[in-house]
Amino acid sequence: MAPKLHVRSYGCQMNAHDGERMAALMAEGGWEATDRAEDADLVVLNTCHIREKAEEKVFSDLGRLRPLKAARPGMRVAVAGCVAQAEGALVLERSAVVDVVVGPLAYHRLPTLVEEARRGRRVLDTDMPAESKFDRLPPRRARGPSAFLTVQEGCDKFCTFCVVPYTRGAESSRPLPAILAEARALLAGGAREITLLGQNVNAWHGAEGGLAALVAALAAEGVERIRYTTSHPRDMDEALVAAHGAIPQLMPQLHLPVQSGSDRILKAMNRGHTAEDYLALVGRLRLARPDLHLSSDFITGFPGETEADFRDTLALVEAVGFAGAFAFRYSPRPGTPAAARPQVDPEEAHGRLLRLQALLADQQARAQAAQVGTVARVLWERPGRRPGQVAGRSEHMVPVHMEGPADLLGRIAPARIRLARAGSLEAEPLG
Repeated sequence: MAPKLHVRSYGCQMNAHDGERMAALMAEGGWEATDRAEDADLVVLNTCHIREKAEEKVFSDLGRLRPLKAARPGMRVAVAGCVAQAEGALVLERSAVVDVVVGPLAYHRLPTLVEEARRGRRVLDTDMPAESKFDRLPPRRARGPSAFLTVQEGCDKFCTFCVVPYTRGAESSRPLPAILAEARALLAGGAREITLLGQNVNAWHGAEGGLAALVAALAAEGVERIRYTTSHPRDMDEALVAAHGAIPQLMPQLHLPVQSGSDRILKAMNRGHTAEDYLALVGRLRLARPDLHLSSDFITGFPGETEADFRDTLALVEAVGFAGAFAFRYSPRPGTPAAARPQVDPEEAHGRLLRLQALLADQQARAQAAQVGTVARVLWERPGRRPGQVAGRSEHMVPVHMEGPADLLGRIAPARIRLARAGSLEAEPLG
C-alpha cells in the first residue's frame, strides 16, 4: 500500500503553490495524497512567517499532531516554508514532534530528507542553494482551468517590517524558456487562466522587457487570461502599465500593496515611494485600463504611527477606491528593524484597524454593487454549493455563482450579474 501524505499550507498564494509542488514531488516517489492528517504517514506543515499569529498557529497544529504521532509511531512530520527558514533548528528544539525542517528554497530535496527521517534521524535543510529548485521539480499539469506559475522568488526591498528577504533570499527570476515550457504543459492540461507568482513578481527580469514582455509572450502562447501577484509599486514600469491597456488577456485586476498613506511611515517602512507616487501610478494604470479593479495591503499601528499618519492612510484609501484589500495590525517579526522600535499601543492599533477595515469593506461592497446589471465573462471552475449551480471568477477576480449546466465547467462564458452579496456575485445566463 502506498504511503500517504498530508500537506497543510498557510499564508500566501506562493505558499499554496509550493504546497502543491511538494505533493507532486512526493507523488513521483509513490506517495498518495490524503486530506486527513489522521491517515497520513507524512504530514507537511508548509508555513508562513509574515505575521506572529501565523507562526503560532503552526506550533498549535504541531501540538495537535502529538497524539496522532503517538498513536502512529511510523508517522513523520515535516515543517517547511518560511518558519522553517527563519527558526531553523529552533523548530526541532521547540517541538519533539518534528522530524524534518526544510526551507522554501530547499524543498526539492524533501524526498531525500524524508527518507533520512524514516531511518530515525531528525534532519534540517535551510540552505539557500545557488541552483534553481525548479530545475529539480517534476513537470506540471493543470489540475483545473486556473493554474499558478511561479516566475520569481525572493525580495531585495528590505521593508523594515518584513522577513521575506531573510526567509526567501534575494530576488531571482526564472528564465523565459522554462516559464513558457511550464505554461505550455499547463495549457495542455486544460488551463485557461494562469496567475504568475512571485514575492515581487513585477521585478521579474528573466528576459529583456521585464514582466510586460513575459505577459505578451504568454498571450502569444494562447493563455486566455493572465494575472500576476504580488507586485511592488517600485517595480511597476511604464511598459507594464501600458500592457494593462494593450494586452486583452491581462485581466483588469491588480493587487498593488501600499501599506500606508503616510509619507513619514512609508519612509520608516523603507518602501521607497511616497503616497503621491502611489496615487500617480494608480492614475496611469486607470488611464491605460479604465475598468481596472485594485486591491492592496495595509498595516495599522506600525511603530511611530500617529493618528495623523493614520488619517493619511484613510485619505489615500478614499482617493483610490479599492475593490478589495487586506489590512492587519502591525505584528513585530524578530530580526526586522521595526521590531526594535517603540511600539504603538495595541488597543489603539486595533481600533485603527477596525476603522480601516470598515472603510475598505464599504468600498468593496460599492465596487461589487456597481457590477449588477453588467455582463461578466466568467471562468467557470467548479460546481456550486447547491445542486445545479456552477461557480467561477469574473475578469475582476470576484467569485460568481449561477444556476447553469455542468458543461460550462472549464470554459469562459458570459453571464449577467443580477445580485451582489458580501464577497461574491450572483449571475444568470444571458438570454
